[in-house]
Amino acid sequence: MVNNNFKSRWKSFLIFFAVVGPGIITSNVDNDAGGIATYSMAGAHFGYSLLWSLIPIMVILIIIQEMSARLGVVSGKGLSDLIREKFGVRITVYLLSVLVLTNFGNVIAEFAGIASSLEIFHVSKFASVPLCAFLVWLLVVKGTYKSVEKVFLVACLFYVTYIISGFMAKPNWSLVMEGFTRPSLRFSAGSIAMLIGVIGTTIAPWMQFYLQAAVVEKNINIRDYKHSRLDVVLGSIVVTVVAAFIILTCAETLFKAGIKIETAKDAALALAPLAGKYCSALFAFGLLNASLFAASILPLSTAFVVCEGMGWEAGVNKKFSEAPQFYGLYSLLIFLGAAIILLPKIPLFPIMYISQVINGIVLPLILIFMLFLINDKKLMGSHANKGIYNIISWITVVLLIGIEIAFLVSLFNI
Repeated sequence: MVNNNFKSRWKSFLIFFAVVGPGIITSNVDNDAGGIATYSMAGAHFGYSLLWSLIPIMVILIIIQEMSARLGVVSGKGLSDLIREKFGVRITVYLLSVLVLTNFGNVIAEFAGIASSLEIFHVSKFASVPLCAFLVWLLVVKGTYKSVEKVFLVACLFYVTYIISGFMAKPNWSLVMEGFTRPSLRFSAGSIAMLIGVIGTTIAPWMQFYLQAAVVEKNINIRDYKHSRLDVVLGSIVVTVVAAFIILTCAETLFKAGIKIETAKDAALALAPLAGKYCSALFAFGLLNASLFAASILPLSTAFVVCEGMGWEAGVNKKFSEAPQFYGLYSLLIFLGAAIILLPKIPLFPIMYISQVINGIVLPLILIFMLFLINDKKLMGSHANKGIYNIISWITVVLLIGIEIAFLVSLFNI
C-alpha cells in the first residue's frame, strides 16, 4: 500500500514536470522591461503605497490565467482561433489590429530595456540591440518548442536577482507590511495611471493568448489539467513576489532619497550609493534578463495570435516553410522593434511605462471575450465557469473600466 502511494506520488511529480512551463513562463515574462520600469517608478515615486494592489492583482491573475489554460486544454485551440469561430472574422480582425499595435509597443519596450540595461555596463545600444535581436530571433526560428521552453524556464531563475537586491536594500519591513495591509490611492492622474500601469504589466492582454497557445502546442490533456493549474498558480505567485521586491527596493532607496527616475539607467545607478554597487549591478542584470526573455516571448505571442485568428499555420515545432506567416511576422516584430530603438533621441523609459498603461486599458476588452467563451456550454461542457469565477471576473472588468474612467476624469481635473 505504501509502495503504491509512493508510485502514485512519483508519477504525479513526473507528470507535473512534464506539464510545467506555460504558466510559469507566461507569468514571469510579465516582469519584462516595461514591468520593471513600471514597478521601479511605482516604488520610486509612490513609496510603499501601491504594494497593497499586488494582492488583489495576484488573485485576479490566477483566475484569468486558469481560465486561459482551461480554454486551451478543453478546446485544443488558441484564444484568437476561438474568437474567430464564435464572433466572426470582422471582429477578430479589429481585435487583432489592436493587439498587434499594443504588443508592438511592448516589443519596442523590451529592446529599450536591453539598451538601457547594457548602457549601465557601458555597452552602446548600437552594438547591444542588433546582437540581442539576432540571438532571440535565432532561438525561436532554429529551435523546437521543447528546447525553447527549457531556455525560457532557465531565464525564469534569474529573477531571483531582484529578491536579492531587495534584501540588500535593507527595507523597513514594518512599513512594507503596512503597504500591503493599508490600501491607499490618491485621486490624481499620475497615481491612477500608475495603478493602471501596475495592473496592465501584471495582467497583460498578450499573456492570455500566449498561455493558451502554449498549452495547446504542448498537448496537455484534461486528465493532467490539475498539474497545469498548479503551474499557473505557482507562476502567478512568483511574479507577484518579484514585483513586490522591485517596488520595495526602489521605495526604500529612491523614494526615501527623493530621487525621481526617468530611465532604467538612472534607477540602477542611483541604487549604487544608496544600497551598494552589487545591488545596482543585480538590478541592471535583472532588467537585461527580463528584456531578452520578453523580447523572445512577445513577438512569439503576437505571431500565435495573428496566425490562429487568420487560420494560418503556427507553432515553434514547424519549419519556416511550413509556417511562413508565423515566422515572417515574428521576424518583422523583432527587427522592426529593434530598429526603432536605434533611432536617435528615442525616450526609452517613457516607452516602457506607457506600453504598460496601454496594456491596462486593453485588458478589459480581452477579458470580456474570454468570459463569453469560457461560459459557452457547447464549447466547455462541464468545464465551463462556475459562479464564483464569473462573479470575480465580471467585478474585475467593471473595476478596470471604472479605474480607466477615473483616470480620464482626473486628466480633465488637472
